[in-house]
Amino acid sequence: MTKDMLDKAPLPPGTKLRQLLNGPELILAPGAFDALSARLVEEAGFPAVYMSGFGASASVLGQPDVGLLTMTEMVDHARRMADAVGGTPVIADADTGYGNPINVIRTVQEYERSGVAAIQFEDQVAPKKCGHMLGKEVVSIQDMVAKIKAAVDARRSSDFVIIARTDARAVEGLDSALERGQQYRDAGADVIFIEAPETIDEIRTIAKTFTDTPLLFNWAEGGKTPPVTHQELLDLGSYKLVIFPIGTLLVATQAMRGLLKAIKEAGSPIEVMDKLVPFQEFLDFIGLPGVRSLEAKYATNSLSPRVVAAVEEQKRQKQK
Repeated sequence: MTKDMLDKAPLPPGTKLRQLLNGPELILAPGAFDALSARLVEEAGFPAVYMSGFGASASVLGQPDVGLLTMTEMVDHARRMADAVGGTPVIADADTGYGNPINVIRTVQEYERSGVAAIQFEDQVAPKKCGHMLGKEVVSIQDMVAKIKAAVDARRSSDFVIIARTDARAVEGLDSALERGQQYRDAGADVIFIEAPETIDEIRTIAKTFTDTPLLFNWAEGGKTPPVTHQELLDLGSYKLVIFPIGTLLVATQAMRGLLKAIKEAGSPIEVMDKLVPFQEFLDFIGLPGVRSLEAKYATNSLSPRVVAAVEEQKRQKQK
């Protein structure tokens, strides 16, 4: 590979995320629950996508986020999202790391091979629960520190970002969560995630405790953490990455309920057609023009007449 080719080669997603973390902006990463929602996040112009474990469980299984998905299922989900958005960094939920430090080694390697930019895992006892649900338990600090060290050692690229989350606030109190965060940072975690602070004062205390470490803020729509403005997070200074894990899932659910209600009442969607994305616009968004271009490029006599006609029609449209 020549120098020119190297200069033009796209940056790995982990490198892109590192650059964002080192930059001046607050990184906003809306949650995605499947490949389509990930593409919508990318289309909207966000610099990163958050693969929500809550959303994965809901979309893959139709079940709550209580540790039902396996590591391989989550990695496959992450791979599809990373493939769908190209080079946009995907930050992937990895629950508890799926076992002890030896399991975490494989978890990190599999997620890194999937093409995501970062992995996030927490210090809950398995099976885990959503960070804003009741009934959680946490492992010892020593156990989580060992997992973080294993994760750091396991990654192939030093640009692959390790995010350590603690759920101790709900179990042991804020002071314990802060102590855990500091030890996880010292163990090598790149970003610290103190889950579910319950007041503005707690959010501020976390920021003051980690002035030299990038913090992740979970803007959990409807969760235990009070809503804050973008400017408030900026003013605190320590928060660097903000995730919005379930907003896309909740609004999609609301929209689908509305459509299904209309069909049930009227016997067809005729009354709500004006609220739907136009069919052709949707085909363009999910990449049909690119497929047609490939069909035109590799067209042969073996293609069916219908495919040939579609390819020729696309050529005529381009010439107009």
